[in-house]
Amino acid sequence: MSRPLSAALLFAAAVLASVGAMAQQSERFGPYELHYSVVNTSFLAPEVAAQYGIVRGKKRAILNLAVREHVEGGASEARTMLIKGHTKDLIQAQDLSFQEVREGPAIYYLAPFKFINREWRFFKLHFRPEGATETYTFEFKHQLYVH
Repeated sequence: MSRPLSAALLFAAAVLASVGAMAQQSERFGPYELHYSVVNTSFLAPEVAAQYGIVRGKKRAILNLAVREHVEGGASEARTMLIKGHTKDLIQAQDLSFQEVREGPAIYYLAPFKFINREWRFFKLHFRPEGATETYTFEFKHQLYVH
């Protein structure tokens, strides 16, 4: 197995393990489905974090996004996207800086941020999938804990 592919599998496993019993989160926008998760970076193996340039820490997390387009025949295909966004709590806001990651057919976007224990983070994202004629806005909140 190639090193980048094995790192991608380790990263995916770390993300899935950190989500635990929580169902995959996604939201539908016309023919597009935005998949999202928030992961505390302390769940990532050091070598996986290093591979993607992610700083691990108890008060650091990443937002992981991917968009898929539903096509004929019931299948879906990964799409690139233009994306901007920010996160805030009750005191401060942070612009999110996204890194595009491509591993085989998978395309996802990672944005690191800092947080305070037990706080609710509010996210607002504007994204335009490849081939779309519209920019979509998505907002959600997520509570974070130090592990």
